[in-house]
Amino acid sequence: MTLTSLTFFGFVAASLIVYYIVPKKWRYLVLLAASLAFYGIVCFKYFPFIIFTALSTWAGALWLDKVAKDRKALLKEHKAEWDSEQKKKFKHSTIIRRRWILALVLVLNFGILAVLKYYNFLAEWFGNIINMQLPMVGLLLPLGISFYTFQSMGYIIDVYWEKTPAEKNIARFGLFATFFPQIIQGPIAIYSELAGQLYEGHDLSYENIKYGAQLIFWGLFKKMVIADRLAVVFNTLFPVRNSLSNAYSLLLLVVYMVQLYMDFSGGIDIARGVGCMFGINMAENFRRPFFSKSISEFWRRWHISLGKWLKTYLFYPMAVSKAFLRLGTWISKRGKKPSEEIPDDSIWGGFTFAQHLGRVLPGCIGTLITFFIVGMWHGANWRYAGYGLWNGIIILISMILEPVFKWLLRKLRIRVDTAGWRVFQMIRTAILVVLSVVFDIADNLADGISMIGKCFTPVLGPTTHLGTEVSTGIEAADWIVVITGLLIVFAVSLYQEKTGKHIRESLSRQPLWIQWTLGIGCVVVVAILGMYGPGVASGEFVYMQF
Repeated sequence: MTLTSLTFFGFVAASLIVYYIVPKKWRYLVLLAASLAFYGIVCFKYFPFIIFTALSTWAGALWLDKVAKDRKALLKEHKAEWDSEQKKKFKHSTIIRRRWILALVLVLNFGILAVLKYYNFLAEWFGNIINMQLPMVGLLLPLGISFYTFQSMGYIIDVYWEKTPAEKNIARFGLFATFFPQIIQGPIAIYSELAGQLYEGHDLSYENIKYGAQLIFWGLFKKMVIADRLAVVFNTLFPVRNSLSNAYSLLLLVVYMVQLYMDFSGGIDIARGVGCMFGINMAENFRRPFFSKSISEFWRRWHISLGKWLKTYLFYPMAVSKAFLRLGTWISKRGKKPSEEIPDDSIWGGFTFAQHLGRVLPGCIGTLITFFIVGMWHGANWRYAGYGLWNGIIILISMILEPVFKWLLRKLRIRVDTAGWRVFQMIRTAILVVLSVVFDIADNLADGISMIGKCFTPVLGPTTHLGTEVSTGIEAADWIVVITGLLIVFAVSLYQEKTGKHIRESLSRQPLWIQWTLGIGCVVVVAILGMYGPGVASGEFVYMQF
């Protein structure tokens, strides 16, 4: 029962009918039953893993909450008796206790993820080093484990930080951990942003059903009309990648990047559309990433929910930690003090190099660690670490050399407020993004580096280096469909980028007959031009493997 199957949409329709028939206060139980049923149908063998994560996180959060409440009660009870030293000692003991509780839940759940996702890879890698064959784990990766683990662990960290109260109702928290539209590939939700919507019984709304259907068919268009055609091209070229000319090597990378974007964003649109039909507004995961003018901006627009999770629970705590700040201060003080005041338009922006480095280094180290985690989150192979570090190192270099770049722009008198400069920045960023996906498709890290090098050698014609002609696997008519589809996506994205509005807002102001004509037209286009049937894996999404 995949997100593009008739079975899935039949399941959604049945769930919607029951949801809106049942009284409001019980509607969250319908969503919970639907979510558990969905996971049981598609991944029954690994059902205990998601149940364990939900139960352990729920119990751990209640434990944390109880310790915090007991602390407040005892401090209030002994307010007059205890001196400041006794209060400080008691507070410290509860902090330590709560840290241990948090660590227990994090180690248990991230430990399960680590064993299932990374043990075989690390065992093989370490076994090769010590020349010994280590035992392997004979389990596949449970569906959505990275997504539901990160989402649940974000919740318990929020409870530990006392940003959100612990949910006492196991059924309500179970729904947050297992909500079926997002379980396959996200978006990863923050508890305070999603939970209230899940627990509230929503009224049946024509607008929600209409907007949800529009999102679903927009996602199906991107996935089945564009991404699945490009998947055929990729699957045709990839097996012979080592013998491709440079032109076709570049085509392979571009095709994969576009396929990945259409596939992933299309799946997210379908998931968000289903949620919208239940009255639930799930977070955006993409915000027109190829309009980005830098790699750091790209990651604020691409896989937004993962980036937000890592910034909130990993990057910020690291970057502002005492150890990182002390390191920055230490480096700042190492530099030679200038004999006179440094002008603001100097090469380091009014600072010495050491002062500048001390200011940015905590963020640089945090960025590099975060992007290493981003890479390894995508899969158990060093090539994924290369993918993360490629992005992290580019951002690190830009952070360290930002004053130099600004100084050069001033010296060269380059106007940065022109459309031409913005287009240049977008093209430059797109090239770096496309090159980064070599680590996603290469056999290993060394192969990925080799593929990047190959892209910078002189471009040859549309043949292999052996001189034989290459087939892309699809006909000219399919290329016309792909290019036309991408032009439509670009036009919609450009409209949203310029106006800041969703296209459906403009459509809702049109006469009803225009809305229905466009809606039926989209259904017909997907039905006629969508790739499905024998030999087409239209239900498979790239990010399902993560």
